[in-house]
Amino acid sequence: MNDKSSNNPVDVEGIEKLMQSAQIASGETGEMKSLLSSLPAPTPTSPPAGGGSRKNNKKKKRNNKKQAAANSNAQEPTNSNAVTLQENALSAAWEMNGESSKPQQKVWEFWDTQPVPKLGDTVDEIGKIEPDREDVRQTPFSLPSGFDWDTLDLSSQSQLEEVYKLLNENYVEDEDNMFRFDYSADFLQWALRPPGWVQDWHCGVRVKKNGLLVGFISAVPAMIKVYDRRQRMVEINFLCVHKKLRAKRVAPVLIREITRRVNQRGIFQATYTAGVLLPKPVAKCRYFHRPLNPKKLVAIKFSHIGRNQTMQRLLKLMRLPEEPQIKGLRLMENKDVPACHQLLTTQLAKFSLSPVFMPDEVAHYFIPRDGIITTYVVENENNVVTDMASFFTLPSSVMHNSEHSTMKAAYSYYTVATSVSLKDLVKDMLIMAKKTQHDVFNALDLMDNQTYLKDLKFGMGDGNLHYYLYNFKCPEMSEKQVGLVLQ
Repeated sequence: MNDKSSNNPVDVEGIEKLMQSAQIASGETGEMKSLLSSLPAPTPTSPPAGGGSRKNNKKKKRNNKKQAAANSNAQEPTNSNAVTLQENALSAAWEMNGESSKPQQKVWEFWDTQPVPKLGDTVDEIGKIEPDREDVRQTPFSLPSGFDWDTLDLSSQSQLEEVYKLLNENYVEDEDNMFRFDYSADFLQWALRPPGWVQDWHCGVRVKKNGLLVGFISAVPAMIKVYDRRQRMVEINFLCVHKKLRAKRVAPVLIREITRRVNQRGIFQATYTAGVLLPKPVAKCRYFHRPLNPKKLVAIKFSHIGRNQTMQRLLKLMRLPEEPQIKGLRLMENKDVPACHQLLTTQLAKFSLSPVFMPDEVAHYFIPRDGIITTYVVENENNVVTDMASFFTLPSSVMHNSEHSTMKAAYSYYTVATSVSLKDLVKDMLIMAKKTQHDVFNALDLMDNQTYLKDLKFGMGDGNLHYYLYNFKCPEMSEKQVGLVLQ
């Protein structure tokens, strides 16, 4: 699951069945002891302030294939790799548990025990699948011998660095090992400590012998609107287990414990995204990619020049104006929070799956932070904010390239256009992202985004992003009905 939602994704009984099959609770003591002795002792590390250097980029994430080359009037599909941000905890756990066969051919031993619709089900109702529980377990679940639970304090620089180090050295990487996500420590603070954050939801696993952090999972609260219903939820994100422990099925016990901790706060629903198909998506979206620095993207094999094309033609096709075109465009300031809150509230109410932001959440998620979140507003001659647009930044390390060590990607966040066209507003975001040395601009085909993707020369990726609800059912919706973007 991801950043802005509300609840834990797995119930206790279902996890217990999974744990029994994984033989976690009962032991594997000898093998575990040898693994513990082979793990390195913790060493101090300093996360980069912004994107970080190639040397420190150990964060690993899957890749989405992307299209960046062009034919005469439009981009031509390519076989290049585009890093997808939405790699959530449940899809990572699904892969870690070895469930790698085609979803349509699977017997879902785990998901069939969960309050989620089956892949073949038709859902016509909106609401909870199971009632909220009153008998939530109060004591932590048992870990294998040699491990302890720990609640991370992300206000502590040393503990924040431990999480940064674990993620950058052990998170999911792309199949070709060409690009590695580089979540900076400041990005983690932004993503994991929004209004209403709970320290108990920053859940870690340590080795008893040397204190090394070898597992982490987090939850973040949000109010989510599903059709005409509002539901308090959480999203689970940053599920990460040390490489040497993945065969020991530590991920399920992490999910079980974060589930218990979130249930203790009276939350039993969740929303999350995954690139993999699980039971059962409420929507399916696709990433689109707009090159800002085509020459570099080709050089690092992120994209390639299409058939019968040249670099000169590609550069000409992707050229942007030097300066933004909309009068009154400026960076968002603290004073703009009420106006932006109203714009977002009105806009997001149009969609069937969307967050319900409070003013303090708008301040947290949208006020610009260098190298993390960028938000622009349009202010008219009467000093009224009429439009807003935002994108967040996630760099990746470029592996095995002597010329380039980092790729800087912008991800479209939330955009509201009322006095100008959406296409013109996003075009100015492309210009500003290029001016701040971003190499590519990524956007999903949700909300009204399809109205500008072709005209602004976005290329379609070949991977889907599925949206899920846990313990909450609703009819399936099209990508145009989705108004939720998760970091």
